[in-house]
Amino acid sequence: MPGIDESLLEAMRLPGARGALVVDWISGLALGAVGDAPGDDPEATAAETAELARLAMESGTLAPADGGLSVGSVASGKEPPVQDLILTTVDAYHLLRFVITAFDSTVFLYLWLDRRDGNLALARIRLAEMADRLVLG
Repeated sequence: MPGIDESLLEAMRLPGARGALVVDWISGLALGAVGDAPGDDPEATAAETAELARLAMESGTLAPADGGLSVGSVASGKEPPVQDLILTTVDAYHLLRFVITAFDSTVFLYLWLDRRDGNLALARIRLAEMADRLVLG
């Protein structure tokens, strides 16, 4: 099972990948980074994407329709209310995939994907696979 570095390198093999991070959405810290980052600052990218992730995870509007899980259940290792986020810009896709772990689910994979060369559907599928295999610590 791959760790953080192996998962990030795997993400960079995706067509159009420009950069990837593993981020803790509570603290906003990058636990690992590879490639480029928007604005050439991986720490700022981690902090800003963590804010977006935190808003999505704590949003009542984005909760499952059946009243499913809360942020508290995410921290206990259960399925998060939001699986992933996709933000599109003129020239890129920004994908955030939440990682489910047995001890704490406050981590996500972030991928910066070139819109011209990348395949959004493939990247989303592969990020989900990577998140399922990721072993932290």
